[in-house]
Amino acid sequence: MHAFPGGAPALDFAGTLRFRYRSDPREDMSSPQSLSAWFRESGITEREVPCEVTDLREALELREAVYQLILARVSGRSYDQHALALVNDYARRPTPVPQLTSEGRHVEASIEQAFAAVAQNAVSVLGGSDVSLLKECGNPECSQLYIDRSRGARREWCAMDPCGNRIKAAAYRARKRMGG
Repeated sequence: MHAFPGGAPALDFAGTLRFRYRSDPREDMSSPQSLSAWFRESGITEREVPCEVTDLREALELREAVYQLILARVSGRSYDQHALALVNDYARRPTPVPQLTSEGRHVEASIEQAFAAVAQNAVSVLGGSDVSLLKECGNPECSQLYIDRSRGARREWCAMDPCGNRIKAAAYRARKRMGG
């Protein structure tokens, strides 16, 4: 089961390498099956997308390019030109097409269409009105990027569980030590 705290598929895709700043980051896309599950769980498609090991390598390259672009925007740096070209190349490709069936809406996608959906979402986020709301989690070990739509844009963590809870618990323990 994957986490989706970012507020946009591209942010959550970039966040599949969790805790990048630790010496032992956690890889959430460690197999073609986990990549396929991510596309289904994210809502890009409703069924598993057939994936091979080569697709996983391609996904990790796209993920890192998306992450670099978003982090550059958050930190006020220029875009890496290779990452920019890669994301734009995927964004030009066809995306999944929803179909209407007697049971309702249905979406299937090839791996190429799923990659295109992530890239187009990255373009929308980085070129859209929410770009000023992009933040990186305040947990020093976490690297999750998210859109802060909270009142007053004062959200500090990607999610309360686990990041907010850890920071708050550590602050509480520190206050107790100082007071006792």
